[in-house]
Amino acid sequence: MHASPGTPAHGPDGTPAVEGGAPPAPRYTPADVERWVPEPDKRPGRTAFQRDRARVLHSAALRRLAGKTQMVAPGSASPAWDATPRTRLTHSLECAQVGRELGAALGCDPDLVETACLAHDLGHPPFGHNGEAVLDEIAAPAGGFEGNAQSLRLLTRLEPKRFSEEPDGQAYVGVNLTRAALDAATKYPWRRGEHPTDPDSGKFGVYEEDLPVFHWLRKGAPEGRRCFEAQVMDWSDDVAYSVHDLEDGIRAGHLDPRMLLSGPERSEVFAVAAERYAPGAVDDEPAAALDRLLAQEWWPHGYDGTARDQARLKDASSQLIGRFCLAAEAATRSAYGSGPLTRYAAELIVPEAARLECAVLKAVADRYVMQRPDLERLRREQRVVVRELAEALLARAPEGLDPQYADLYAEAAGSAEPAVARLRVVVDQISTLTDAAARSLHRTLTMPGRSG
Repeated sequence: MHASPGTPAHGPDGTPAVEGGAPPAPRYTPADVERWVPEPDKRPGRTAFQRDRARVLHSAALRRLAGKTQMVAPGSASPAWDATPRTRLTHSLECAQVGRELGAALGCDPDLVETACLAHDLGHPPFGHNGEAVLDEIAAPAGGFEGNAQSLRLLTRLEPKRFSEEPDGQAYVGVNLTRAALDAATKYPWRRGEHPTDPDSGKFGVYEEDLPVFHWLRKGAPEGRRCFEAQVMDWSDDVAYSVHDLEDGIRAGHLDPRMLLSGPERSEVFAVAAERYAPGAVDDEPAAALDRLLAQEWWPHGYDGTARDQARLKDASSQLIGRFCLAAEAATRSAYGSGPLTRYAAELIVPEAARLECAVLKAVADRYVMQRPDLERLRREQRVVVRELAEALLARAPEGLDPQYADLYAEAAGSAEPAVARLRVVVDQISTLTDAAARSLHRTLTMPGRSG
């Protein structure tokens, strides 16, 4: 594939040319704004990255995140007060706002970073990481399942937007983003088992079947290294979910902030942090990180659901986001100077103190929300739904598949390994479902007559 033809109205990075003069100094190269399938602009004046952002924002995959679990399942009732918990969609929108501003402050194209943030969770299946783990087991003969690899698959293959007319090429090309946008949305730029520092890690960003487009988007990139915009997206994701999961836990009544002053409670939080979020921390570093936060005048030391406490909690969230982003911005600028930082010209530097504070917030939310007994019962039931749904679809497909996936299922008959290709199609279908849609289809296929 090759680049879409440029137009005189745009500079090499897709930014509008200065009328009557030369285009502005490019922060991105012509290769960065190439698309897998060349296509002309529909409306002059938009940058390539503005088009990328619009394509993700208008995608069905993004809309479906409204019905997918973030931390608390959508529609869950709080025993204390209405928590209006975040979904994958609201998390993605908040991550995009954080990333756009941090990226712009560091000289990235803000539309490019926002596109990556909006896209980063598109591949996550129903029931969050719980559903992801089950699908990974089910898809083992086809190379497994990973939400980030599925995001790339959606962007480059499954989300209906563009098709290739080349007879020897991949017919379905997803939303056909630019090379830089796909690279920025790739949090783990390696195959399974090729993590640069942890070969046993289950995190990876591409399936074997999608390697052609992966190699295309990674053209010229250092092996295993994430581009600068992807690093901004990743930190923005950490910041958004660590802060907002804490906020949701407090608002739902699952966490009384005063617990964090209790020695036994703190010990449990630090144990979770050491196991899952800050395994390299030594001695009392997590305790010192938490104490730094508790010492801030804006920290919410109590919460009763009144408007006053809601405002104080919301201010604390804003303060935390600013604290974490400004720490990364200052450290990165100190290392690389004041110029635009893009692609592979820099590394995002996050001070260890900020990383530890973020990790402790994740551990607090994990301890008081994710480890609730009622949620563990719910997760067990969710795993049964996904497993039985997969068994039913594999036994009865194409019945139960949406037309798009029924078509792909039929095409799988001509592949080198039809059974493996069909398994991947079924997993693709399940991964697109919202939590409610997964339950509904499960009832339809496993309990005839109860499809309501």
